[in-house]
Amino acid sequence: MTNILVIEDNLEIVQNLRILLEDEGFKVYSVMTRNAALQEIGQNVFDLVLLDLTLPDGNGYSLCTAIKRKGETPVIFLTAMDDEASIVTAFDLGADDYITKPFRPMELISRIKNVLRRNGKSPAIFETAGLKIDTLKAVVSRNGHEILLSPLEYRLLLVLFNHQGTVLSRNRLLEEIWDIAGDYVYDNTLTVYIKRLRDKIEDDPASPAIIRTIRGLGYMLGE
Repeated sequence: MTNILVIEDNLEIVQNLRILLEDEGFKVYSVMTRNAALQEIGQNVFDLVLLDLTLPDGNGYSLCTAIKRKGETPVIFLTAMDDEASIVTAFDLGADDYITKPFRPMELISRIKNVLRRNGKSPAIFETAGLKIDTLKAVVSRNGHEILLSPLEYRLLLVLFNHQGTVLSRNRLLEEIWDIAGDYVYDNTLTVYIKRLRDKIEDDPASPAIIRTIRGLGYMLGE
């Protein structure tokens, strides 16, 4: 299980993050101060840290430095500070990503998963039934032959792979695609993209075996 440490002094945000992250299968630990965070990272190993910039007893910059000195744990700043100087400073100190509050939940999840993949802490290659996604190269292939997908088709397929074996409702898929694309995606547009994907990746699009329709519930990749 992937362990995530949340360093945040707003209890409501911590509670919301815990619900969101645990729903995605992550194990969540949380602290509310810089000193508590230093103690936690000194005693335990985490796969990723979500770090607020402003804490009651200090700022997140020194914490990011301490985390990076200890090892290669990826750090994502999650903060209300959206000025250029704060963002540049965070990246100069080794931050792996920088997200401003208020954040969109599914975008946060996607960024977390991308950072984990880049740092070798989650699979970079997904495969099923001869279909393969190399997320580092953003290449999709079927039985060794590359398949060209549009950005939204690729994103939709990646979402399904990230939740392989789980039924995803149409609303959930729409929310994830919209968050990443930045444009509203209508329900009938999702149907179009599912059909286009099936035409490209299925042996028999009329009887799909990879992207399955679960009647009344949504879609699922795999059995």
